[in-house]
Amino acid sequence: MTDPIADYLTRLRNAIKARHRVVEIPASNIKKEITKVLFEKGFIQNYKFDEATVQGTIKIALKYNPVTKQSAIVNLTRVSKPGLRKYTGAKETPRVLNGLGIAILSTSKGVMTDKEAKTLNVGGELLCYVY
Repeated sequence: MTDPIADYLTRLRNAIKARHRVVEIPASNIKKEITKVLFEKGFIQNYKFDEATVQGTIKIALKYNPVTKQSAIVNLTRVSKPGLRKYTGAKETPRVLNGLGIAILSTSKGVMTDKEAKTLNVGGELLCYVY
């Protein structure tokens, strides 16, 4: 696997389209941090890190609207790819969906959203857009 973050996003996307309640994903440190950001911003209902195997897994409970059955995550887009990395400065962080979505960045101070990066005045690699 050349791009584990793209695999993570694709597994989430496929589980949402299939209306699954829980999705299980192989764990890594960057995937754990992205999962924490998604939970803090209210895009997923809950998560659990299983350390049973050497690599471990992440179990993510997806969030749906109880009335319309629509997922909290409408779109997941990978921005920086292994073939073409995308970086942004502290002042040029993009606004996703005019501020309604989030951009997840990998910075020197950890994985965070675009708004947190602006307040801390740090730039970094644009991992993905979520809305």
